[in-house]
Amino acid sequence: MRAADEDRRKVAEQLQLALEEGRLDLTEYDERVQGAYSAKTYADLDRLLTDLPNAAPIVPAAPQPPSPVMTGDKATEKATGAWMAHVWGAWAKAAVFFTLIWGVAALASNETIFYWPVWVLGPWGVVLLLRTAGGLAQGEPRKHAAEQEHRRRLREHKRDRKALYNRAIAAGELPAKPTKEQRKAFIAEAVSRGDLPPKPRRPATGE
Repeated sequence: MRAADEDRRKVAEQLQLALEEGRLDLTEYDERVQGAYSAKTYADLDRLLTDLPNAAPIVPAAPQPPSPVMTGDKATEKATGAWMAHVWGAWAKAAVFFTLIWGVAALASNETIFYWPVWVLGPWGVVLLLRTAGGLAQGEPRKHAAEQEHRRRLREHKRDRKALYNRAIAAGELPAKPTKEQRKAFIAEAVSRGDLPPKPRRPATGE
């Protein structure tokens, strides 16, 4: 069975522990770590641990159940909630902050103090109400959800790209500090082989 990046990382951690315990010298440790990051299967990884007494074998993780499919109404409701939190989040934090200041001042003075935060929160809230109404009419929640999903895919792509770099460096396919041209050529080759998906593109505004 094919090994994943998380499995390679776990083996590297066990090898690090063996080095600290004196079971491996630096040369053996370096060779085995390189072997771990270049391993393709669980058998390749387990061979690196067979002579270490406290090393646990690498067991494939149980497959995760598929995420429940979200219906159109639920997806729209979730996107709207996330967008509303994005629009009103700063206002809500400011309301809590100013109200706390007003409350402390009222308690300290032992007198009834006019709720002065209304002069800040009121006009700001009116502006946000207008923005909310206009945004809902123009489909802003859907656009915001698409942008957030795009950013999530970019983070995943960056993580996968970094893992490929580490494996290539460990296997000697790339130098420890590759140049920009070397990185670009390596990524282009990885995409052509199917080892890395193309970089996600930003969704079109009109979509």
